[in-house]
Amino acid sequence: MKKIAIVMGSDSDLPVVEKAMATLEKFGVSFEAHVYSAHRTPEEARAFALGAREKGFGAVIAAAGKAAHLAGAMAANTTLPVIGIPIKSSTLDGLDALLSTVQMPGGMPVATVAIDGAENAALLAIQILAVEDAALAEKLNAARAEAAAKVLEKNRQLEEKYRK
Repeated sequence: MKKIAIVMGSDSDLPVVEKAMATLEKFGVSFEAHVYSAHRTPEEARAFALGAREKGFGAVIAAAGKAAHLAGAMAANTTLPVIGIPIKSSTLDGLDALLSTVQMPGGMPVATVAIDGAENAALLAIQILAVEDAALAEKLNAARAEAAAKVLEKNRQLEEKYRK
C-alpha cells in the first residue's frame, strides 16, 4: 500500500495535523510527517515533492497558515494528489490560509479542505488510496456505516424523548 506524506510549514501546525495522523493510524495507513516551509526552506520542500512518488507516497497532505503557499509548492513539484489544510492563525482566523491554498492557478490543482480540517484531509487521502485498495475501501465503508448508525441512534433517542 502507498503511504501518505504529511508536510507542515511549521511545527506550530502539529496540534491540527495530529488529527490527520490519528485518522491515518485508525485506518492502518502509513505516513511520514515533515516540516518544510515554502518560504524558509524552499529547496528542501521542492526536493521532497520531486522525490515523493519514488519514495512510495500516494498523496501529499500539506498544512500551512497565513501565506499558505506550501500546498501550492508541493503541487508545483509533483503530480501526486496534493491536499491542502489551511491552518487558522491569529491574524485573519485562517481566511488568509484558505484563500492562499484554494486559489491555485490552472494546471496546479490542490484539493483543499476546511480551515483546520485535518481529519477530512486524511479521509480524502485514504479515499485516493482506496481507489486501488479494496480492503481500504471496505474500511471506509465500515466507518461511514458506523457514523450513520450513531446519527440514527441519536435520532431515535431524541424522538423517544420528545414523542407525544
